Amino acid sequence: MHVDGTCEGDSRNLCCGLDGVTQLVLDSVKISSEKKQVLVPFFQGIKDQYGEPMALVHDMGKGIVNAVEEVFPGVADFICHFHFLRDIGKDLLLDDYNALKKRLRRLKVRPILRRRAKYLEHKIDPDSHDLSAVIESIKNGSWQISDFDHIPTVITYALVQWIFDAPSQSNGYGFPFDRTQLDFYRRLQLAHRLLAKIKNIQLNSNSNANKPFVQTYKVLTEFAEDKRLNEIADHLETKATVFDKLRKAMRIGLPGGKNGLNDSGDVTDIKTIEEKVTIFKSWLASSKKRRKTYATMIAQLDKYWNKLFADPITVVTPWGVITIQPQRTNNLLEHFFRDEKRYSRKKTGSCSLNQALKSILADTPLVRNLKNDDYMKIILNGCLNLEERFSQIDAHLVHQKMIEAKQNKDRMLPGVKKMIRDSKFTQKVSELFGQKGKFNANRHLRS
Repeated sequence: MHVDGTCEGDSRNLCCGLDGVTQLVLDSVKISSEKKQVLVPFFQGIKDQYGEPMALVHDMGKGIVNAVEEVFPGVADFICHFHFLRDIGKDLLLDDYNALKKRLRRLKVRPILRRRAKYLEHKIDPDSHDLSAVIESIKNGSWQISDFDHIPTVITYALVQWIFDAPSQSNGYGFPFDRTQLDFYRRLQLAHRLLAKIKNIQLNSNSNANKPFVQTYKVLTEFAEDKRLNEIADHLETKATVFDKLRKAMRIGLPGGKNGLNDSGDVTDIKTIEEKVTIFKSWLASSKKRRKTYATMIAQLDKYWNKLFADPITVVTPWGVITIQPQRTNNLLEHFFRDEKRYSRKKTGSCSLNQALKSILADTPLVRNLKNDDYMKIILNGCLNLEERFSQIDAHLVHQKMIEAKQNKDRMLPGVKKMIRDSKFTQKVSELFGQKGKFNANRHLRS
């Protein structure tokens, strides 16, 4: 059984339990938070309906871990490798990453480069030059220096835009797997080094021809040679290299991978992965400096070791004995939630899912099961279609469910919503309960 939840803003958490073999949604609930006392009744309900699962896969949330231990004692319990790596990476890299972002913002690197790009863009006149031919010749490496006076402007403009295009290096995993701020700064430094080599080249008889190179080089120098930026970037990159070694050992979210958030890891058997992670952990512990620097990472590996490496599970079924290898990630549910969010965005045209998650019924994810043929056979119970099956449902039960749906705790009364949107709302409340307001309020109460 896979367990996960999703929320946005101040919406309640939509939590689901999903069977990893049939991919059926077993149950879903809207809860205020992923705390143990809230999750225990949810897990107990699934246990009462379906019995104990052979194994569980979930993230490292404390509430989920504690609730699972109470409701499913003795059941094989595993944590998602992707969630584990993401959490361990954030603990390791986030402080340095935020420091780099803060320093770049303080130096106003992006605004200054944007102004530079706009200036260069205005210098490129597409009407008087065959710009497409210039760009194509640069791409093919077939251009001649003497042919184009404006080549320095085009190249410099392209270099600045290339710096801004750093997110294209990312592989869709998100931080800490993708580190766009660091990629941005490293590209800036590379462009600076490249301009240092070519800024003094005399392109033709026009002494000002390489002016764009020189001016942009001077702009980049302030940032590329900033001592604090370099220290932060180097420190972050050193730690990121260690984190990437763990990614390679666990064979998931690999550097250069293209599966993004749908990455379920490669097909390497779990014993081999455990051996590789054991070697990695020994390497960390082999140096006193590494033991100190990466003490938190070592502690997390020790804490979750038994929940990371799942042996295949043997199951006796009416059709014989089968072996199931528990999935290493919670991607089944993550993919399910992304599909639901994508559908909501298409339906509403809004990027924000806060209101959708507030208004959605807790049982809505069960609709996903209608795509499963085995599930349809069960609920149709001999009927030819859903219409015939629905005709057999007690109308009083439907009416009761509709009443319960209207009592959605996340809804706000229309009158109250209009009241709080009034720009003078707090002022009116204050006046209402002031000295003069007390008299008016009492008068209204008497009437």
